[in-house]
Amino acid sequence: MATTSQGDSEQYEDVHVHRVYEQIAFHFSSTRYKVIVLLEKDVNLQMANRVQQRDGAVGVDVGCGNGKYLKVNPNIFIIGSDRSSKLVQIASQHSPQVAIVADNLSLPHPHSSFDFAISIAVVHHLSTPTRRIGAIAAILECLRPCSKEPGNPTGFGVGGRALIYVWALEQKHSRRGWDEGNEQDVMVPWVMKRKVDGGDESSQTFNRYYHLYRRGELEEDILQAGGIVDSSGYEKDNWWAVATRRPTQ
Repeated sequence: MATTSQGDSEQYEDVHVHRVYEQIAFHFSSTRYKVIVLLEKDVNLQMANRVQQRDGAVGVDVGCGNGKYLKVNPNIFIIGSDRSSKLVQIASQHSPQVAIVADNLSLPHPHSSFDFAISIAVVHHLSTPTRRIGAIAAILECLRPCSKEPGNPTGFGVGGRALIYVWALEQKHSRRGWDEGNEQDVMVPWVMKRKVDGGDESSQTFNRYYHLYRRGELEEDILQAGGIVDSSGYEKDNWWAVATRRPTQ
């Protein structure tokens, strides 16, 4: 997707992402209840070297949708945020966790304060490289930075970690069939069906903008956003990466 200014990009995303999710929020939520296995293990301290969190850790879920990840681990506290007020309304039901309306590029959280952050299927909705990198930078800014720790063999203590998932271009074995060489900026339909008078069914299609990440692109964006990639991989048509902020001297 090519735009000529930041204003054009914001307007494009408003029409093809934000307004769409406001319209499909409740139908979308009804289909989003299964958590990603990798993430469930991460948040529950069962995966080595991946966003491991102690009891009492505090983190953020940027682009939390209906809040399905807010309830994964009852021993940590997560503040969810989303641009869709209707999705936040649904996510707010997961007490004692909380959810607020916020833009990924203008997060209201205090910088350098959180033990972890998660961003699942969000960054790919930003329509330019600059805005995607900016979204990742905003997530990283929430994290506690790595700091000097003389007793540590590496010289630095462990800071907060972010787990980021984006849709992959390489999906040749999925029902979508995308793969290397295909267009990376695509419109993905969401079909919402309704029962009408007389028992008939009507449907309405909403097109959502996605940037499909190629192999290595997420890691490149993290580096440009001021982060360090701890680990990364591919899972079920998604690229994922765990990132930290660059250490402070």
